[in-house]
Amino acid sequence: MLKSRRGLLAVGISAAVVASIGVVSTLNAGAEQIPAPAVASAAAETEPTPPARLPWGALPEDLETGRDGASSRSLKAAGLDAAPDTAGAEAGEEHAPKGIATRRGGRKSERVTAPPPKPPAMRTATTTAAKKADEATVHYLYNMGSQAAVTEGAYANMTISKPSLGKADYHSLAEIAIQSADNLQVVEVGWMVNRNVNGDEDPHLFVYHWADGKPGCYNGCGFVQYSANIKPGATLPQDTMKKVGIQYNAGGWWVAYESEWVGYFPDKLWATSGFTKSGNVQMFGEVAAASPKPCTQMGNGLTPDDTNASRFSSVTYLNGPTAELAVSSTTDVYTVSRLSTRAFRYGGPGVC
Repeated sequence: MLKSRRGLLAVGISAAVVASIGVVSTLNAGAEQIPAPAVASAAAETEPTPPARLPWGALPEDLETGRDGASSRSLKAAGLDAAPDTAGAEAGEEHAPKGIATRRGGRKSERVTAPPPKPPAMRTATTTAAKKADEATVHYLYNMGSQAAVTEGAYANMTISKPSLGKADYHSLAEIAIQSADNLQVVEVGWMVNRNVNGDEDPHLFVYHWADGKPGCYNGCGFVQYSANIKPGATLPQDTMKKVGIQYNAGGWWVAYESEWVGYFPDKLWATSGFTKSGNVQMFGEVAAASPKPCTQMGNGLTPDDTNASRFSSVTYLNGPTAELAVSSTTDVYTVSRLSTRAFRYGGPGVC
């Protein structure tokens, strides 16, 4: 069944319609002036709509979803695409800014000064917190594929995994990042294991953006919900391959997952920059850890010499050049292996 247009579901978001009232003079100079009827302004805001087809060319269809709170293991066993995570949404934790990790059990919050997701190649892999002794040092470790490319978006097949997260560490994730040429504007989509944000150790869908070099927040900060079946923060099935993409369409940057458009980041978030095309594209695995030699797994914990290791594949750009990814790593803890111009495996078990 083809997916029909749904109303926007994001709470607290409203659309304003601007109208103007004109005053018209009668043809006779001495006649009384009569107000004209209200006419909608040509500049009235219009609701962005996604492309008719998903980035990979398929027509949208409803995702097959599980019950609220279903685990990533049960979703995998049932062959489902996702499940809502109402508990995490109600807690509001999925909206936490990147770089702020709130530890559970009454422990103190820790803030870092250079949160992801700016491109790994464009920032240091290790960042130290504000000059207070009780704030954390967070090490960001990457395996990546990247290319300077002018596009209207990108997509790939992405392995969704459930990496083991070290007790002292923050997250393990994989994502697609669309960036401007100056690296100040970024749109991301991916999955992450982050017990502080999601409240468990399952993989969850996330979106994020940067505007003029300023970070947004997980799954909010202007993101407009579109799908009735899946939204950022949803639990995803572990040990599966799913299609994930980002595409610009008049009005904003749209995020697609498997068979649906999830939602979009509207143009107004980049009112000063006019961010409508990429200058760089990156796809990477990332671990945020308390030490440069973490025990946390990246990807599914397998090294790239194993054919079952996590991967990005079938990487394709929209209205851009042919994908010719270069691969690199910021650490020797995890490794990356280029399989072709459009595919690479990455990850590892960490140092335990």
